[in-house]
Amino acid sequence: MEEANSSLLAEFILIGIPYPPGLRTFLFVLFLLIYVLTQLGNLLILVTVWADPQLHARPMYIFLGVLSIIDMSISSIIVPRLTMNFTSGIKPIPFGGCIAQLYFYHFLGSTQCFLYTLMAYDRYLAICRPLHYPVLMTAKLSALLVAGAWVAGSIHGALQAILTFRLPYCGANQVDYFFCDIPAVLRLACADTSVNELVTFVDIGVVVASCFSLILLSYVQISRAILRIRTADGRRRAFSTCGAHVTVVTVYYMPCAFIYLRPETSSPLSEAAALFPTAITPFLNPLIYTLRNQEVKLALRRMIGGSRAKSEL
Repeated sequence: MEEANSSLLAEFILIGIPYPPGLRTFLFVLFLLIYVLTQLGNLLILVTVWADPQLHARPMYIFLGVLSIIDMSISSIIVPRLTMNFTSGIKPIPFGGCIAQLYFYHFLGSTQCFLYTLMAYDRYLAICRPLHYPVLMTAKLSALLVAGAWVAGSIHGALQAILTFRLPYCGANQVDYFFCDIPAVLRLACADTSVNELVTFVDIGVVVASCFSLILLSYVQISRAILRIRTADGRRRAFSTCGAHVTVVTVYYMPCAFIYLRPETSSPLSEAAALFPTAITPFLNPLIYTLRNQEVKLALRRMIGGSRAKSEL
């Protein structure tokens, strides 16, 4: 009975990231600005892909639109709560809210891993098998692949949330982190967490390692195909279509591997690394894809030009 009662915590308190008190206002404004720009930037990508007929029927840009939705969602479940930590007073998160935050973060994060893999496969087909690409990667197939990524991600998120919160929690309720994530929450459990740690390591390790390996294999084949292109301009255009994806994959996977695929420790480096998949990468993705993708930039110009023409009429 005592163990059952100990699991009935009503709330958790997120400690947040350590910072000098004098920087409270600056950090509040900084992360609020990051959140607003993340939403606006990804919304702009989403609207551009949807509005431009040359983009929204192509699988690559269907994937890009879905990526924007995921980035907006991840940012929304993490960054506002992080920003609140830079205001005065204690702001607890309800027990159910902590469960929801952990679930949606891992649901969306794993879906993003699968989506990056699909984007790499799409580039592989487009560059290595260009004549067969329209048949192998149709809009219908890309929609089915995206649906499969969402389903697999939801299963992964549910598994992690159920395993984490099946444990009893008692005593201290202060989570030494800026959001409810598995390693930080497990430190508060009043039970042996070795099974959870093993399953987390294996489950996340399989998702990260398998997706990253498939992406790496795709780009090995892509690099070989590009090097066989005879003209320098052709090689440059082929590399430009892949450069943005390689950049965001690197920025996303390296911090995730650092956080989850090493012995469990609590350190400022872990929190700094966690800022990348939760706040920095969703903020950077629209910039990377608009600055390094000529087709997106041209679509933006067409959309802006069309809007100006309508306003002049």
